[in-house]
Amino acid sequence: MDFNAIIKRAIAILTKPNDEWKVIKGESATIQDLFLKYAILLAAIPAVAGFLGWIIIGRSFLGITIRAPFGRGFLWLLFTYIFSLVGVYLLGLIIDVLAPTFGAQKDMVMSLKVAVYANTAVWIAGIFYLIPNLSFLAFIGGLYSLFLLYLGIRDLKEPPQDKATGYFIATIVVSIVISIIIGMIVAVIAFGTTRFWM
Repeated sequence: MDFNAIIKRAIAILTKPNDEWKVIKGESATIQDLFLKYAILLAAIPAVAGFLGWIIIGRSFLGITIRAPFGRGFLWLLFTYIFSLVGVYLLGLIIDVLAPTFGAQKDMVMSLKVAVYANTAVWIAGIFYLIPNLSFLAFIGGLYSLFLLYLGIRDLKEPPQDKATGYFIATIVVSIVISIIIGMIVAVIAFGTTRFWM
């Protein structure tokens, strides 16, 4: 998937997700394709934006601006990026492991399609990390990614209608726990504290 194709896919999944999930379902893909031809580029947005935001602009409070040292900021960038990709893989694994419980078929590639493409919104919203005082707006992208996750589970994993919501909720609970743990690990590694966790 080239750069133009990535942009086209991102716009489509954000603006017409019901149609795009159907297209995604019918596509041939490998785990390598999902990561190397899509996730590795978009997952870099919040990491790079956060790095630049914290070392150049910083966060202001009561007239005091706090900036991260370059070295620690770079560590944050590196580990945020790596763990973001690891987190997506774990989410796909969780979706797949939970599938039989909710009447869906195990299929790791299909589960990873859901995990990777559902994260599009949160990755793109990561651009708000360029201005740390506006980083809370990335939360909106997170909410939209949850909506995309629900549609992806429904359309690609095809659980029985009466089990789709339970499948989605179970996946959300596990993914939130993973996100919190990853965020705290990255902050501790990079800054020695969770104070900078975004």
